[in-house]
Amino acid sequence: MIKIGILGDIGSGKSVVAKQFGYPVFNADREVAKIYKTEKSCYLKLKKNLPKYIKSYPIKKKELSRAILKNKNNLKKIVNIVHPLVRKRMNNFLKKNYESKMVVFDIPLLIENKMHDKNFVLIFIEAKKFYINKKLKERSNYNKVLINNFRKLQTSSKIKKKLSHYVIKNNFKFSSIKKNVTFIKKQILYDRNRT
Repeated sequence: MIKIGILGDIGSGKSVVAKQFGYPVFNADREVAKIYKTEKSCYLKLKKNLPKYIKSYPIKKKELSRAILKNKNNLKKIVNIVHPLVRKRMNNFLKKNYESKMVVFDIPLLIENKMHDKNFVLIFIEAKKFYINKKLKERSNYNKVLINNFRKLQTSSKIKKKLSHYVIKNNFKFSSIKKNVTFIKKQILYDRNRT
């Protein structure tokens, strides 16, 4: 099984690229949303650590955002509670898809939380800051302060690019993304077959 890790800045188009591989995708943001809706134990831990902010179950993103905006250290508290649950779901995803030739991981803190190993093929999504910010502003829940707090948790794009085996330049045109992914996918399969 080839494990692909998609790296890039917030809003660089990681999820769009991940889908284009045509193989099972583990999307951490989607899993976190499910955890907030269904995992009572997560709610109880968050309520215990952030009693002033976490009031209702299922967990509301508004309450989490308020906690982060009030004190940026609250973001680390949230990550420390949610991350082990994401890791557990990732392991289940691997077990479920063990027969797949390739699996793709769209995890914002893949490097930071050491959720990859030496067998991962890392792909960095490079996009111009102007396009990234334009895309982020289109999001209904856009909040510059929140995004900056999330960015502070992440390894710099420069380091992520250096760690990567491949780079995809994203100009936010669907046809070129598809073309780039097809090319890189062939390259990965070719390289893997040679070893």
